[in-house]
Amino acid sequence: MQNREDKIIKIAFASTDNIHINQHFGWCELFYIYEVSEEGYELVSEVDSSLKFENEVDKLEYKINCLEDSDIINVSQIGPKASNMVQKCGIYPMRSSHEGEKIIDVIHSLQKMMNDDAPLWLKRIILKR
Repeated sequence: MQNREDKIIKIAFASTDNIHINQHFGWCELFYIYEVSEEGYELVSEVDSSLKFENEVDKLEYKINCLEDSDIINVSQIGPKASNMVQKCGIYPMRSSHEGEKIIDVIHSLQKMMNDDAPLWLKRIILKR
């Protein structure tokens, strides 16, 4: 999928079906992780995140660890505490723009941004890789 010069980002999606972004970050039981470049994309892993924790901080830390080395997490919902924790780990949190948003649509949107003049937040992610 990639040449050394490709801009590659890794994005995790909170989904029940690997089609729609339809899971809350803290309740998600499976993350689908994709590598996305300007020209292509590939599903690189499906991560089980179904362990339950009583303590909220323990639960959120576990969910963050499940993201492996993703640059972005895309969810239907994420609370402020979780969002702050995700950002402190160097992961950019994104919420789906509408109910039923498709993973493929987000991937294509990211590719368009990568091919055009990427916004600053995306340029930072690309440079970090």
